[in-house]
Amino acid sequence: MKKILSSLSVLVFLMLYAFTGTRVYTISGTIRSAADGLPVPGVSVKVKNTNISTTSAIDGKYTIKVPEKKSVLVFACIGFKKREVALSGGKKMDVTLEVNNDQLNEVVIVGHGTQKKSLITGSGSSPIMIRGASSGMMIRGIAREEDYNTESYAAINGNRFMGAKENPLSTFGIDVDGASYSNIRRFINEGKLPPVDAVRIEEMINYFDYAYPQPTGDDPFSVNTEISTAPWNSNHRLLRIGLQGKKTDTKELPPSNLVFLIDVSGSMFSYNKLPLVKASLKMLVDQLRKTDKVAIVTYAGHAGEVLPSTQGDKKLTIKNAIDQLAAGGSTAGGEGIKAAYAIAEKNFIKGGTNRVILATDGDFNVGVSSDGEMQRLIEEKKKGGVFLSVLGYGMGNYKDSKMETLADKGNGNYAYIDNISEARRVLVKEFGGTLFTIAKDVKLQIEFNPSKVQAYRLIGYENRLLNKEDFNNDQKDAGDLGAGHRVTALYEIIPAGVKSKFTDSVDKLKYQKNEAPNLSSNGDELLTIKLRYKKPDEDRSRLIEKPVVDHKTPWSATSDDFRFASAVAGYGMLLRKSEFSQQATFANLAEIAQSALGKDPEGYRAEFLRIVKSSALVAKDLLSATEN
Repeated sequence: MKKILSSLSVLVFLMLYAFTGTRVYTISGTIRSAADGLPVPGVSVKVKNTNISTTSAIDGKYTIKVPEKKSVLVFACIGFKKREVALSGGKKMDVTLEVNNDQLNEVVIVGHGTQKKSLITGSGSSPIMIRGASSGMMIRGIAREEDYNTESYAAINGNRFMGAKENPLSTFGIDVDGASYSNIRRFINEGKLPPVDAVRIEEMINYFDYAYPQPTGDDPFSVNTEISTAPWNSNHRLLRIGLQGKKTDTKELPPSNLVFLIDVSGSMFSYNKLPLVKASLKMLVDQLRKTDKVAIVTYAGHAGEVLPSTQGDKKLTIKNAIDQLAAGGSTAGGEGIKAAYAIAEKNFIKGGTNRVILATDGDFNVGVSSDGEMQRLIEEKKKGGVFLSVLGYGMGNYKDSKMETLADKGNGNYAYIDNISEARRVLVKEFGGTLFTIAKDVKLQIEFNPSKVQAYRLIGYENRLLNKEDFNNDQKDAGDLGAGHRVTALYEIIPAGVKSKFTDSVDKLKYQKNEAPNLSSNGDELLTIKLRYKKPDEDRSRLIEKPVVDHKTPWSATSDDFRFASAVAGYGMLLRKSEFSQQATFANLAEIAQSALGKDPEGYRAEFLRIVKSSALVAKDLLSATEN
C-alpha cells in the first residue's frame, strides 16, 4: 500500500510541477518518543490540507514528498499527542512525540502474556512500551513490576549412551528445522541464557550450511559421513552423518498454491510480531511467479479470508492486503487453521506445492486449541496433500511447544523469526526448501558393530526417536526434506575396550545366554547406515544402505564443517547443562568455531562465534550472582 501511495504522490507532484511550477521536495527523518527516546513506528505523517501522507517504518524513519517548503507536516499516532511542524527549508526533520495518557486510559488491549489490559494502570508504576498494530503502531502505558512471561517449551530428556551389544539399532526421523537456534540467539542478545528445554541441539546443528556434495544417482539426496575424535573427550569418537537434498532452480519448481494464515490477535500487537510478519511475508511474495497463487486468511476472535487466491505476479495486490492487517482480539487459531485448509483444498494444484504457512506466536486460546486436537486435524489434512509450515514470532507468550508439534505433524518446516535477516534466510535464501518437498518420511536406522563400538549416543533428536520396528513401517510418519536442504546428525561413540563412566555394567542375565556376539563376519565396519524415504507422491518407501569404516582420521585433518558442527553440538550441551558435555567449555568451543569459520559469505558462523563468547559472559555473571 505504501508503494502505491508513494507512486501516486510522485505522479501528483510531477503534475503540480508541470502545470503550476510548484517545486517538489523530499523530507525525511526519524520519529521518537519524548518519554524514552525510542523510535515510534506506525506514525501517520501527512501534509496538512492535502491527501499526501506516509507512515513511519519499524525503526521510526519516514520519507515524504511535499509540494513546497512552506508546508506543514502533521504527525499522529494512537497513544501520542498529535503534533504539527512547519517546514523550515531543510530536507531532514526529526520529530519527538509526547505520550497521550488520556488516550491511553481509553485503550483496551485484548491479548496475552505481556499484552494484558492490567498493564495499563495508574501512577506509581514503571513505564512500559507495547508496540504493534496494523503498521507497527506503538502504545506506551504504565506497567506493574511483575514479569508476565508465559513462554512454553516441551520437556526434553537428553539421549543417554546405549550399549551396542544390547541395543545395536538406533532409529530416528530427520529434522531440518532451525527454530531453536534463532530463538536461542534472541535470548543471548537479550543478555540471558535460554531455558534448558528451548535448546534442541539438532536444530542448532542444522541451522548452518555444510558443503555436502550434490546427489549423483537416482536418489534425491546424497549420504555423507566423517569420523574423528570427540573434542570434549579424546577417548571417544564423533560420527557425523550428512544428507544433502538436490538443489532445484526456483524457475523449475512446480507451481505453488499457498495460503498465508496470519495471527492478528491481541498477542501479536508488539513490534517484533505482526509488523515483522508483514515484512517477512512480503519478502516471500517477491519470490513468487505467475504460476504461483496466494490467499490470505487471518484469525483473531474469528477467522476470515482477507485475500482470495491470487496469482503470484499480482504482487502489489498481495502486499496491499498484507499492509492492511491490524492486531486485536482473542486467538481463534483452530478456526483459522480449518479455514486456511479449506481454501488450500479449494485451489489445490495437482502435482504442485500445496501449503499453508502459519505466522503466529502460537498462543491459541479459542476453539480447537489443545495440542492433541490440533495434531489430529493437521495429520488428517496432510493426507490430502496439503502441508503446513510454521513461522514463529515474538517473546513473552511464545508457544514453542505447540508450534513445533503443528509443523512436525503437518509435513512442514518450523522457523523462529527474530529479525528481518532471519526472515530473509528462511523465505528468500532457502525459498525452495521451505516450500518444495523432495523426500518425505525420511528415517535413519544405524546398526552398530559391537566388536568396534562399546556404546553410542545420538546427540539431539530426542523428539524424533522411533522404535526399531518403525523403520520398516511405511505408515509411520517421519521428517521431510526440501529442495536444497541438508540434514546433519552426530553420534558420540565409545570404542570397544575403552573404560568410561557412561557404560555402567549390569548383572548377567538369568534367562538368556550371556554370550558374546558372533563378530567373525563384521570386518572393519564400524556401523551400517540404513535410510528409508518416500517420494512426495508415493506411499511406499525406498531403502538405501551404506557401511561405514573408521579410518582413524586425526582431529587436525577433519573438515571445517566437521569441527564447526562439533562446536555447535558442544555449545548446545553446555546450554542444556548436560552431563555429557564433559571437558567442553565456552572458551574451547569458541576456539574450535574460530578455526572452522571457512567460507562464511552470510556471516552466520561468525555470528555463532560471537554468541558463544557472549554466552560465556552471561554464564559468568549468573555464577557470580549465585555466589553472592
